[in-house]
Amino acid sequence: MSTDEGWYDEAAGPLVRPYTITSGRTPSDAARLDLSTQVMTLRTEQEPVGLGPEHVAIVQLCRHPVSVAEIAVYVKIPLGVVRVLVGDLIERGLVITRSPTHNPAQSPDLETLQAVLDGLIKY
Repeated sequence: MSTDEGWYDEAAGPLVRPYTITSGRTPSDAARLDLSTQVMTLRTEQEPVGLGPEHVAIVQLCRHPVSVAEIAVYVKIPLGVVRVLVGDLIERGLVITRSPTHNPAQSPDLETLQAVLDGLIKY
């Protein structure tokens, strides 16, 4: 049995609990990261030191913009944990984020939405 086999169970997944990865921390309010927030690694001259394996996986994955939801899927860790880890990377200046902008001028007005709903109800 190799040392890696003890950390993963095919049926249960990783045996390391999420609170262990984040040291019990929860996402901060300072970094508002929703599912569609795009994360991208900043170019650095040297490899960052002192990062956990999950941090490193996120840094490597985000060489091109990737959403927070996609990071959770690719790295196979819960969304709340991804938010904490991305927050750590933001604080260290290793990644930048961009949230989708919501422009109220581009949103349909209430009358248009009601007309669509009325049209759907007829059919």
